[in-house]
Amino acid sequence: MSPSFPRRPSVRLRRNPVAWHRQQPTWRDTSPTLIDAALKRAQARAAGNWYVLGPSAAVSTNTGHGATVEGTEIVAWRGSDGALVAGPGACPHLGAALAQAPVRCGTLVCPWHGLTLTGAPFAAWNPYPAHDDGILAWVRLDEHGGEEPLDNPPVPARPTAGRSLTAVYTGTGACQPEDIIANRLDPWHGAWYHPYSFTDLTVLDDGSESDVLTVRVSFKVAGRVVVPVTAEFTAPGPRTVLMTITEGEGTGSVVETHATPLGTGHDGRPRTRVTEAVIATSERPGFAFARTAALLLRPLMRRAAGRLWQDDLAYAERRWELRNTGRFPG
Repeated sequence: MSPSFPRRPSVRLRRNPVAWHRQQPTWRDTSPTLIDAALKRAQARAAGNWYVLGPSAAVSTNTGHGATVEGTEIVAWRGSDGALVAGPGACPHLGAALAQAPVRCGTLVCPWHGLTLTGAPFAAWNPYPAHDDGILAWVRLDEHGGEEPLDNPPVPARPTAGRSLTAVYTGTGACQPEDIIANRLDPWHGAWYHPYSFTDLTVLDDGSESDVLTVRVSFKVAGRVVVPVTAEFTAPGPRTVLMTITEGEGTGSVVETHATPLGTGHDGRPRTRVTEAVIATSERPGFAFARTAALLLRPLMRRAAGRLWQDDLAYAERRWELRNTGRFPG
C-alpha cells in the first residue's frame, strides 16, 4: 500500500455513474469451476472439530443458552468465574430442556426437578470443550467433526480489541455450510446483487493461484457518495471466510463469516446458521469517538449486515435447492 493512500479522501463523489443495468457484466469471469476449487480448498482445511455457537454476548450468567449443532442439542452458560461452559442440552435425569434454565452462582439448575450442573461430568452428562474468544463462543464436537481435535479453535487474526468496534449478526438459512461459503467465495455478484451497498467492483485477483481473492470495490454511503477500498477474501477453515480491508478507509478491518450446521428442519431441509462478526478499525482520530458511540452504532452495523444476508441467504438456499435436485450447473 502506498504510504500516501491514507491521506487521500476516504469519501468520494462518483462522477458519471453507470446505471445498474449498464455496468460491466461479471458472469464471464464468475467461473463455477473457480468457485468450486476455492470451496474444496477451504473444506480441506482443519477446524479441529470446533463450531461457532454464536456471539459471546448471547451466553449470560443468568440463564442457559440453547443451541443445536449437527443435530446435537447444546446448552451453554457462564461458570462462577465467567468462563464459558457447554454440554448436552438435555438434563441427565429425565431429559428436560436446559435451554433457558436458571443459572445461580455459576451452577445450571434444571427447572423440572432442581438437578444442578456445575460443568463437571455428572451421571451420563459430560461437558464439551468450549472457548470464548471475546467476540464469539465456540464448542468442540469430536463425534461430528471427525478431525484431529485442537485445543483451541482457529480464530482468524483480528484488529486489536482496544482499537476496534465490533458487531455480530446471526441468521439461519435452509442450506448447508458449503452454500454459505460458496456465496462468500463469489465476490463477482456484489455490485449486481447488492446495488444498494456496492458499486464499481473489480476483481483484481481471482485466487486461482494465490488462494486469496482480491477485489476493489466502493461502499455506497448516499447517492453518488462512496468509500473505495481494496479487500481480500480468504477461507482459513472449512466453515469460515475472512474478508480483510487492505487498502482505503478502515484498513485492517475484518469481516468473519462462520457457517454452523444445525441439522435437519421439520421440512426435511438442512439448516445452517450464519454468524458474522464485523470488526472495524481505523487510524483516523474520529474513530475514537465512534467507539464511544458503540451502543448506537452496533445496531446499525447489524442492520446493514442483515440486509446483505437477506439476499445472500436466498443465494445460498437457491444453490442448495439446485444441488439437491441435480440442477446445479456448477
